[in-house]
Amino acid sequence: MSELFEKSIETLELPAVRAMLAQRAVSQAAKDRSLKLYPSSDREEVNRLLDETDAARSRMVLRGSPPFTGVKDVAAALLRADQGGMLSTRELLDIAGLLTAIRRVAQYDEERQGEATVIDHLFSSLRGNHYLEEKIRSTIVDEETIADSASPELAEIRRKMRIAATKGRQILQKIISSPSYAKVLQEALITQRDGRFVVPVKAEYKGSLPGLVHDISSSGATLFVEPMGVVQANNELKELQAREEKEIDRILRQLSADCADQRENIQFNYDILVHLDMIFARAQLSDHMNASRPEVRRRGAVTLRRARHPLLDPAKAVPITVELGGQFDTLVITGPNTGGKTVTLKTIGLLCLMAQCGLHIPADDGSAIRVFDRILADVGDEQSIEQSLSTFSAHMSNTVKILEQADEDSLILFDELGAGTDPVEGAALAIAIIQHARSKGSLTAATTHYAELKTFAMTTAGVENASCEFDVATLRPTYRLLIGIPGKSNAFAISRRLGLPEEVIDLAREQMDTESVRFEDVLTQLEEKRQRLEKAQNEADRLWREREEDARKARTFREQMERGKENARSKGEAEARRIVREAQQKVDEIFAELDRLRKEQARQGDHQKINDARVAVRRNLNEAQQLLHSREEVPELEQKPSRPIQVGDQVELPGVKMAASVLAVNGDGTLLLQAGKMKMTTKAAQVRLLETAEAVQKRKAAAQKSSGGPQVQLASRASSELDIRGYETLEAESIVENYIDAAVMAKLGTVTIIHGKGTGALRAAVHQVLRRNKAIKSIRLGRYGEGEAGVTVVELK
Repeated sequence: MSELFEKSIETLELPAVRAMLAQRAVSQAAKDRSLKLYPSSDREEVNRLLDETDAARSRMVLRGSPPFTGVKDVAAALLRADQGGMLSTRELLDIAGLLTAIRRVAQYDEERQGEATVIDHLFSSLRGNHYLEEKIRSTIVDEETIADSASPELAEIRRKMRIAATKGRQILQKIISSPSYAKVLQEALITQRDGRFVVPVKAEYKGSLPGLVHDISSSGATLFVEPMGVVQANNELKELQAREEKEIDRILRQLSADCADQRENIQFNYDILVHLDMIFARAQLSDHMNASRPEVRRRGAVTLRRARHPLLDPAKAVPITVELGGQFDTLVITGPNTGGKTVTLKTIGLLCLMAQCGLHIPADDGSAIRVFDRILADVGDEQSIEQSLSTFSAHMSNTVKILEQADEDSLILFDELGAGTDPVEGAALAIAIIQHARSKGSLTAATTHYAELKTFAMTTAGVENASCEFDVATLRPTYRLLIGIPGKSNAFAISRRLGLPEEVIDLAREQMDTESVRFEDVLTQLEEKRQRLEKAQNEADRLWREREEDARKARTFREQMERGKENARSKGEAEARRIVREAQQKVDEIFAELDRLRKEQARQGDHQKINDARVAVRRNLNEAQQLLHSREEVPELEQKPSRPIQVGDQVELPGVKMAASVLAVNGDGTLLLQAGKMKMTTKAAQVRLLETAEAVQKRKAAAQKSSGGPQVQLASRASSELDIRGYETLEAESIVENYIDAAVMAKLGTVTIIHGKGTGALRAAVHQVLRRNKAIKSIRLGRYGEGEAGVTVVELK
């Protein structure tokens, strides 16, 4: 790794992305590794890293991130334990925390769903040690406390300690409670010195309470005396404390030895957890940036679609689309200062570095990056008017190093190439540097203000112009990158907008040579043509979207009509079967009546009565058969009209039960109909004539004459159902009101209005209309089997 490559990584701000990644890691080791993340130049390795990020992000969507809390580096503690050392309670608790993390992350993977991924083997390799984890946690309560249950010996020692302490305190309690010692004691309390129980005695009465003096107050007025009766109990307590410490040491050494036995397994699992922590940190960063995985190429072009710089505010950053290495290997970017040229360079370089680190990039699907051995950048933020020689020398020094290391696996980024010196010499140097980089096979992107480089890009195969758009009207850059169009300096336009006198601008124009003026005019014409083409493209896109929406509505209506036909056919078949069953039942009843008459004839012999009954039975049988034959035939959906359909007629679409107006009769006999806002073409045989054009005109004239204005035409006949799906709210309200009036006139008791579920806006509008109508007794939503919330059942008064 070269020093220049390291410097380019810093210049392109990869460390800032590393810091964003480290913030999303949990363990300290994963944070440290994130800050040291380095781009790989191996295409297979890059794809493997991206596969890991893909798998982790997919799991995050379903189950969130694994719990990495408690993942700490315990390698030093395990090494000391392996060498026979005793670990502290803090170190043992850290090991227990790591074992807990191993167990929880392994449990996280137990509910895995979907296809196998590249990180499955990492989860499968985790091997926890629940026995050792529980043993440590049941033994050590906290850093300062060992549980009594750690061993039977420790429990017995502490039981005896409590007895000895109680015995000593009882003796002391008798002393401080005795009236005979009231004048001897400084205070009636029990305290400790050097771990032994004592009482404060006045110095002048030190001989009145025999015992051992353990301490004297700073003033000398108080002696802390251990009475002789308590010495034995305190001695016993000290011995027990020594035994307790010895037993605790033994317990800790045993736990340390158990950890040492599992050292390799714990360390192996720790490394896996840190690796997984890193992978899920990359997935979280991808989710935060709304990033996607790019295609990875070893050769070919870098393609970035709507790419955004990861360090800019996503709400304000303007996406760029750029390609480099396909039809051209060099991109010359021109445009005004602060127009986004430098950000474009950094975006190209940084996103390539991110992808080679296994990170998703903030760009749309379809983006692709090429794996480079090195990305070399000479990008400076100097944007002052005055450029010193030292600045030129620094840039040229970097350029020399870049050209020395450039090869076919390099991406080179130059910012303000050739700036800081005489414009003529600087432009010549810039062209020569670009040609030398191209001769080595490198991909190159450079920003410049030199018109000579614009001409060079237009006249040289493999070199392409690009520009950062500038809005002269607002004097602000739009930050849009335009490929194939050289940028203008816009100096005259900006000066004019800022109030520079026109004569000064004209004088400036006279100072320019003819070729430069002609070149600027060509750029102006190109920009105007581009804007016209872009406007035309936008209009074409708008029309295309409208056409697609109209086609979608037509498909929806056609599907609705087909469903209506199918429903009508199904209802007709069901009705026919019911009629057949009723007719068959009637026939059975008739034959039963015949049998009864035969028996009656045999008993009574009344031939006249028998004949009359036979005539009546035969008449009933004939009526039933006629009813059967008349009803068994389901009305055909296609009925021929009484006369040819004409423009202006009102017709009905069978199954849909919706009236439509005839707009035109086509040459092939098909009809152009309009139902509401929807237009359609259908065959004449597929509609039924409701009202002729003459009748429609007469009805409209009569209605206008009686009401003084045009009346709303009823869109649906008084059937038991009304389907208003697809109508606008205002249009549907008018249709529903007319339909209810027609239903009342037809004396229907219950009707059903089909409005669909959708957003609920159409249903709410229908309910509002129905509640205002005094002819309605009640309304309710459909039950199961009736259409549920998609229909409203109306009961009329």
